[in-house]
Amino acid sequence: MTLVPIRFGPRSADFRSQGPVLLLVLAVLFPTACVLWLINDAVHNQQLSVRQRLTGAYQSQMSLMRERLDATWSERAAALDAPLSAAMTFSQIVRTGLADSAIILNSAGQPIYPIVQYVVKADPAGLQRGQIEAAEPVCSAVERAAKKRKTKAQTVQAAARCLVQAGQQESAARLLVTSFSQTDARQTLNRQDQGIAANGLFLAITLLKRGHPARLTAARRLYEMLTNYNQFLLSSAQRVFLMKEMRSQGLPPEFTSFPTLAAEELALRLLEADPQPDRDTAILRPAHQPGLWTVASPNGRVLALFTTETILAKTREPLAQQKLPAEIRPEVLPPNDQRSFHSLLQGDAGERMPGWRLVMVSTGPDPFKELARRQLVLYLWIGFLVIGVVAVLALIAGRLISRSLRLAGLKSDLVAMVSHELKTPLSSMRLLVDTLLEDPVLDQKKTREYLDLIAQENSRLSLLIENFLAFSRIERNKYSLEFAPVHIEEIVQAAIKALGQRFHEPGCQLQVEVTPGLPEIRADREALVATLVNLLDNAHKYTPGAKHISLRSFSAGRHVFFEVRDNGIGIPAHEVKKIFRKFYRVDPRLSRTGGGCGLGLSIVHFLVEAHGGSVRVHSEPGEGSTFTVTLEDMS
Repeated sequence: MTLVPIRFGPRSADFRSQGPVLLLVLAVLFPTACVLWLINDAVHNQQLSVRQRLTGAYQSQMSLMRERLDATWSERAAALDAPLSAAMTFSQIVRTGLADSAIILNSAGQPIYPIVQYVVKADPAGLQRGQIEAAEPVCSAVERAAKKRKTKAQTVQAAARCLVQAGQQESAARLLVTSFSQTDARQTLNRQDQGIAANGLFLAITLLKRGHPARLTAARRLYEMLTNYNQFLLSSAQRVFLMKEMRSQGLPPEFTSFPTLAAEELALRLLEADPQPDRDTAILRPAHQPGLWTVASPNGRVLALFTTETILAKTREPLAQQKLPAEIRPEVLPPNDQRSFHSLLQGDAGERMPGWRLVMVSTGPDPFKELARRQLVLYLWIGFLVIGVVAVLALIAGRLISRSLRLAGLKSDLVAMVSHELKTPLSSMRLLVDTLLEDPVLDQKKTREYLDLIAQENSRLSLLIENFLAFSRIERNKYSLEFAPVHIEEIVQAAIKALGQRFHEPGCQLQVEVTPGLPEIRADREALVATLVNLLDNAHKYTPGAKHISLRSFSAGRHVFFEVRDNGIGIPAHEVKKIFRKFYRVDPRLSRTGGGCGLGLSIVHFLVEAHGGSVRVHSEPGEGSTFTVTLEDMS
């Protein structure tokens, strides 16, 4: 047999009690959704606002950087003009790092440097293609050259040919080195002769063995001619050819380092692709070569050449002058650059760099996303706090409403239950009285029997009323106790008397055992009597069939004990702690026959605790129960 909580009213009452709770849940969910939407909208608006503020702040910075870039290119273009020869202007531009290369133009826009004419290849076999016969002596060759009014360089060239044809390569090399390594050769040789001399020196280098002193002398002289743009007017094609060839001759490093070689090649490639390039003053224009750009001097006489890498490197310095946060870096991007950045702001790079872009690059995480994340976290904390407060308040309100509804339902059910419980004994007494009144002659035995039954119903009715009144006072916190010295025997006898003839029924045995000489205790007499009455009534009610019930009272130390034992249905172990709750009852089938409303044990628990005592239960299903009340000897 298991104990179950009493449920009052139909199932519709549960739905009616859950309705307000569901409304409260909706009342929490709806503002929660609104708060989350507002948080998302606030973060988005905050991000836009911050972006606008930062854009406004960095816009002025970008304007200053554009001005610096324009000024840088204007100054660089102005520095291209120099009162020097074309070759010297080219050399100075390249050596000073003003540009990667340059093309010097005349007033008509024709290139005058690099010089593509006067190309003389230093081919030893070319000496054999002269008009001098192989067997002709050197003196004859020199005489023939003098008669034709050849220059000194041409004469030396003719003599060297004869020596080579005669198989005297070392003599030819010595002649070339001696003739073209003189200190005054630069004054005595014109442009064409300088080209012949350069080729002759290179021929000497190829004819002489490595380590020969004259070979190093020729290399030193040729290196001077190739790198001196002021006194030696060689063509660009010849310079480039000889510079490359010298690197393949195994010469010492000081004779193979040519700082203008790359610039010469760059200018020649551009002239081959575009013989007459544009010369817009101080404007960075794309050339007819990929990754190559041109800038003209103010007078249009010099066209500087820049690679994309050089432009990016040269723009970093003016951009670095602008004071920006450490995580922000300005960057210049060429046209059609598809690289992706955490770009805070971007725009054109200025009038001097059409098509180029100036961007503010974030070196770390995207600041807008980081700011949005921080704002989102802040708003979420605030939102969750508000939602939590609303949820807690709603939970409290829901519990209060549910409790109010439950109490309202409990009151209604309690009224119905009280009416039903009172109606049963009243109906029984009325039936018995009516039966007696209908008899014309009262039978003494029958009358006594009916009066006993009426007394039992009256006792039952009184117990119900007392329990209801006690429960009402307990619920309203109006129950008061009057402590006074009382005898244990007096409490036990009063409890047995209150139960009337109930334990005198056939098949019912009540055993009372009170230890003699028990001390008086200070207690509320009526409260202890009500406690024992409820325990004995439960023992009688939940013991079907033959009833063997005992009531014992004894003392141990400073404590007094009341023990009520029965042989009834028993209580499962997991239900023992629940039986002292309000409205917990035994199987309703037994309750209907015995009456009651599940308040007796809750009243017992309250009264015993009010006396500072305790009540405990020992029970096994089918083997009965033992209730023990422990009170302290207060005498």
